[in-house]
Amino acid sequence: MSGRIPKSRVVRGGKLGRLAAEQAVRGAGTRLSMIGRSDRARSILAERSTMQAAEQLVDVLGSMKGAAMKLGQMLSVLDLDLIPHSHRERFREKLAALRDQAPAVSFGDMRAVIEADLGPLGSVFADFDETPVAAASVGQVYRAVLRDGRVVAVKVQYPGVDVAVRADMKNLALFAKLGTPFWPTLKNHAIFEEITRNIEGELDYVLEARTQHEVAGRYRDHPFITVPDSVVELSTPHVLVTEFFEGMGFEEMRELPAAERDRIGELAYRFYVGSMYRHHEFCGDPHPGNLLRGADGRIAFLDFGLYKTMDPVNVELERQIVRAAGEERAEDLYDLLVAHEIVDPEAGIGPQDCLEYIWSAAAWHLLPEPLTITPELATGAMVLAIDPRAARFAGMRQQQFPPEHVFSRRADFFTFGLLGQLGATNNWHAIAREWIYGEPPTTEIGRAIAEWQRARV
Repeated sequence: MSGRIPKSRVVRGGKLGRLAAEQAVRGAGTRLSMIGRSDRARSILAERSTMQAAEQLVDVLGSMKGAAMKLGQMLSVLDLDLIPHSHRERFREKLAALRDQAPAVSFGDMRAVIEADLGPLGSVFADFDETPVAAASVGQVYRAVLRDGRVVAVKVQYPGVDVAVRADMKNLALFAKLGTPFWPTLKNHAIFEEITRNIEGELDYVLEARTQHEVAGRYRDHPFITVPDSVVELSTPHVLVTEFFEGMGFEEMRELPAAERDRIGELAYRFYVGSMYRHHEFCGDPHPGNLLRGADGRIAFLDFGLYKTMDPVNVELERQIVRAAGEERAEDLYDLLVAHEIVDPEAGIGPQDCLEYIWSAAAWHLLPEPLTITPELATGAMVLAIDPRAARFAGMRQQQFPPEHVFSRRADFFTFGLLGQLGATNNWHAIAREWIYGEPPTTEIGRAIAEWQRARV
């Protein structure tokens, strides 16, 4: 693959347009070839056609980087009705490549970016491994050693990716056209609008360095969680330098014993969901490529380009919604949603509709019993919430949460998807009661964290 990223809207839009056209032709050809065949033959042909289209989609998204690759990374935590069940594991492996496989962008091109921002490589680094260790949506990561001996991760933006990302934003309609035949969920454009609003934050490495430094300080000496600190003074608009964390990737974590996967799941839940309630801040990018497990069992959380701060008033609204739904106070929930102009009182939506809708999307927070999360369970919640094919909540899907809440819902859904990939089990509601009701922790991890927090005061 060439190290050059297609930047223009015409070129990048054309690539997506050709892909959409090819998939449409393939679909028509498959339908014609099915005439007169047995049910078994039709099933095999449908699977083959869908799998070919899915593989082509992954290849194109991976080669384009930018917002296109970001979409692929996000979709890697879900099991939407894209492909037959028998092929899902194979497709998930292909999507995992979008998270973890470093692309073949030449080091010469990437070195030019580094030296344009930091000066000659040798003036900053004592050693620099030219082979990338990971790929991000807008850059790739290298292992290096600073002249003072610190081992660091160096994330470098792809040359011209800022222009490419902005071209992607102007082609969001093509993304929808491309995905709709296979992901009918994508007829709802909220996910693309959210990417448009927030993707530029991933291009601001100076801001990301400051954010990561602040979050790293919050979790310093935490018993279970670590955030590699950034080297703020060496982070520039196109280069982000952080501590290097050596750890196990997500695909290996999925093979660990159930008890360890449950432990990792609880820590991910606390980090991605609990942070909003506890700190009024949260990382909006909960996908498997952003977790590593250290040899000592600590879980490192990476990538703070999409990091959100919420007004305490909005956080309290989230808390009140969850409380009302969990306690099945349908009238109170309805009044709350109407008062905040989330539900139009003239839309023909009743209190029970509101209650059932919240439960369909957030039952894993609300159900007061142990629950094993599966990919299908996570996908089902998201499909019911946003899929226009699901007639049950058609009226509710026309209502609009404020932008901050839309973003928090995305973080919630993708945390759910991540836990589904782990197959994690826990009483998620019992954990959530810590930040929803201020109750003492009921898990061993929660009690250890509470003790650590008391010792820091």
